[in-house]
Amino acid sequence: MDAYDGGSGARRGRDTSGEAETEAQTPPEAEALPGDVVPRPRTELPSSEPGSRADVADGSGSGPGVVPAAAASAADPAAGPSAALASAPGLAAEPQHPEPRTGVAALSPRYQIGAALALAVVAVAVCVHVGMVFLHVAPQNTVTKAHGRAIDEWIYPEFEQNWKLFAPNPLQQNIAVQVRAQVRTADGGSRTTGWYDLSAQDGRAIDGNLLPSHTQQNELRRAWDFFTGTHNNENRPVGLRGALSETYLRHIVVRRLEQGNAVGEDGVVERIQIRSQTTNVTPPKWSTEKVSMIPVYRELSWWSVPAGETEGGAR
Repeated sequence: MDAYDGGSGARRGRDTSGEAETEAQTPPEAEALPGDVVPRPRTELPSSEPGSRADVADGSGSGPGVVPAAAASAADPAAGPSAALASAPGLAAEPQHPEPRTGVAALSPRYQIGAALALAVVAVAVCVHVGMVFLHVAPQNTVTKAHGRAIDEWIYPEFEQNWKLFAPNPLQQNIAVQVRAQVRTADGGSRTTGWYDLSAQDGRAIDGNLLPSHTQQNELRRAWDFFTGTHNNENRPVGLRGALSETYLRHIVVRRLEQGNAVGEDGVVERIQIRSQTTNVTPPKWSTEKVSMIPVYRELSWWSVPAGETEGGAR
């Protein structure tokens, strides 16, 4: 075979090192097929070394040290594709749509003002209540001496606080509140009912109930505690809150009698009598303590019921 045949890899003519180096560095251009896009040559980034090539191979550069926008975006990944599109000639950046507002910000200015006022009222009420409870449980000081009556009117009887749960000797007795009533019948006669155990009714309502109401658990018990705390052993009121505790307890008892239909359909409660039955809790088997299991009663006198508190008038 001829050494200079076109199929051989031998070089023809004179061999110069410069021409060979130029042929080795310049790759042949790929022929484009119909419908295909000819790939652009790879852009070389400028080098800091002296004598390195800084011109862009595709002719878009303007001299040494100039980097096109596409190369700049590739060098900075944080810029993202949007930065590359914005820097490309002839392409406009996509419009940025603001995020939709949610919550209070989505309301009109008038409703925003209303919501702000409502939140301010709730915040003030919470602060006042927390302050009143703090002054109620705090030791006696100048504020409680000057405004003790206002604090008591805010706290009693619904928000009364005590420390019996943390006492060294907690309560070891079961106290049941019972009531009986003197009823005026429709024919003008009068009759006296038997004793109704209101605490037992609350206990049956709570037993087996996963979500018992606050009324069933605490209303009657706290009313009786309020009464005993403001009366002496002879059931006489002590202080200004004694009459308030009687009225509060009477309202609850009359309402319970009417709800339980204890007075009948045509009956009207004229008077009521309340008593408490106190029974000691049975000691555990391992305890040597001996207690009496005989119930002890504390019986109050008959209370007259005003006409406005009967037939649904008690609130």
